[in-house]
Amino acid sequence: MTSHDDSTSDTQPTGYACIQRYVKTLDSSPGVYRMLDADSRVLYVGKARNLKARVSNYARPGHSGRIERMIAATASMMFLTTRTETEALLLEQNLIKQLKPKYNVLLRDDKSFPNILVAKDHAFPQIKKHRGAKKEKGAYFGPFANAGAVNRTLNQLQKAFLLRNCTDSVFDSRTRPCLLYQIKRCSGPCVDLISEEDYRESVKDAERFLSGRSTKVQEELAEQMMAASEAMEFERAASLRDRIRALTQVQTSQGINPRGVAEADVIGLYMDSGQACVQVFFIRANQNWGNKDFYPRVGVDVSPAEAMEAFLGQILLTNKEPPRQLILSDGIENADLMQDALSEKAGRKVEILVPQRGEKQELVAGALRNARESLARRMSESATQAKLLRGVAEAFNLDTPPGRIEVYDNSHIQGTNAVGGMIVAGPEGFMKNAYRKFNIRGDDLTPGDDFGMMKEVLTRRFTRLQKEDPDRDKGLWPDLLLIDGGAGQVSAVHEIMVAHSVEDIPMVGVAKGVDRDHGKEEFHRIGQRPFALKRNDPVLYFIQRLRDEAHRFAIGTHRAKRAKAVGATPLDEVPGVGAARKTGLAGTFRQRQGRQPGQSG
Repeated sequence: MTSHDDSTSDTQPTGYACIQRYVKTLDSSPGVYRMLDADSRVLYVGKARNLKARVSNYARPGHSGRIERMIAATASMMFLTTRTETEALLLEQNLIKQLKPKYNVLLRDDKSFPNILVAKDHAFPQIKKHRGAKKEKGAYFGPFANAGAVNRTLNQLQKAFLLRNCTDSVFDSRTRPCLLYQIKRCSGPCVDLISEEDYRESVKDAERFLSGRSTKVQEELAEQMMAASEAMEFERAASLRDRIRALTQVQTSQGINPRGVAEADVIGLYMDSGQACVQVFFIRANQNWGNKDFYPRVGVDVSPAEAMEAFLGQILLTNKEPPRQLILSDGIENADLMQDALSEKAGRKVEILVPQRGEKQELVAGALRNARESLARRMSESATQAKLLRGVAEAFNLDTPPGRIEVYDNSHIQGTNAVGGMIVAGPEGFMKNAYRKFNIRGDDLTPGDDFGMMKEVLTRRFTRLQKEDPDRDKGLWPDLLLIDGGAGQVSAVHEIMVAHSVEDIPMVGVAKGVDRDHGKEEFHRIGQRPFALKRNDPVLYFIQRLRDEAHRFAIGTHRAKRAKAVGATPLDEVPGVGAARKTGLAGTFRQRQGRQPGQSG
């Protein structure tokens, strides 16, 4: 892989002349090119089988409006040659994800997809939700469309197979069954109420069900239920009946379960007025694990083929593991190249299909219908949101409607397990992939010092922004800060902003007013008298929603941190004691606790 670039100077040409100058230096190698403006900001990242031929296309007139604007702004270019076109495609997608160029079709939500993990690093495996790299030992099932789909499925699987979901540290510290055992959602392996062999059989049944062999599992449970009933073991028969019902509920919640499609992503793309929605159905083991919509950034002159190819590259080449089939509503220009790149990543064949009839076409039609309806709702909501943001600008005397609002809140109990939360909202509503959690680290903070906690959170936030986006041109900086608090909190935050030279960012404190009554909020700004909005003002409702979302997010983060701390054991602090040794020591401790006085061992 070879790279080269040329720095710009005041005398160097821009636009077509700039590109023509670079064409003379290129050969026919495959590779990746970057187009930069006069400030060295990346405008576009592209790949080519033949760099000279591809870049030559930009040196000729006759492009769409979007490409013409990009060419006019181009002041320099950078190139990276690769051994193969497949390697160039992979590199292109990584650079797009990292740089987020202005003129590329961009996927706004690139958060990883959740899976169900049956962990295999313990004698009694845990079943749990997993997101991110598959580094943990065990069996993975998914992906699911969202965390809610995983949680609902896990809830029913616990009822059906009685598998534990507690962490290893909680498991090792138990001396009696927990509540989940009492409500028949766990078999109590932590206190030896089920043998290791029987528990592993339940694990195998759960894995078979998640692998698509659900009918076989249900038939076996039905046989066991009938046998228990004939033996007049009615309590066991009722328990088996409830487990069968739980599995049936999982299947019902999955909706469409195609018979002829074992493992695929069904992808429908709908475009209207320069906006797009991509709807994805996740089919695994002949079961529908849910659907998710995406809204890539496109323009009026972007074709469906270009938008679809950009989506596949960004979501599958850089994010999730590709399935065996991709069933698309629109074909893409470089289908063979994309198949090769996805197959290389997956280590097996990946097939791209654009069906015209049959069950697969019906699935695509369903995805396309959902995409069309989702985009219509989003466009309607965006119009309402834009009106609210104009109202915010008017209420707080801002020059323009804010494109990015950041709202901060803290959560703690008498200073313990203190966390800060940041939520983000913009023209398209809540931007959940931009939310951030802050574990309060200050050892010198007085318990309950909200001012000190907010100072730490904002100091870390501004320090990072100044490092990652010093020119404020990547869309990472807020146009408005909302702080939960009154004059004192606003004054403290203003001092932090002055210290970081960011006092030009508008900041508003939201206080609950003299009666602390919902609807009587007072708004505080530096150098201004507090003011209120009318109780029926839509902007007031909007601000309340933002504050409540920040409060919810901060409290949820605090509860998770507190629960993790409760599950910790003293053995966690002992150097050299790993998970296996901790399990053995905890088991020995339980055995000794169970002995009668006078017994030896």
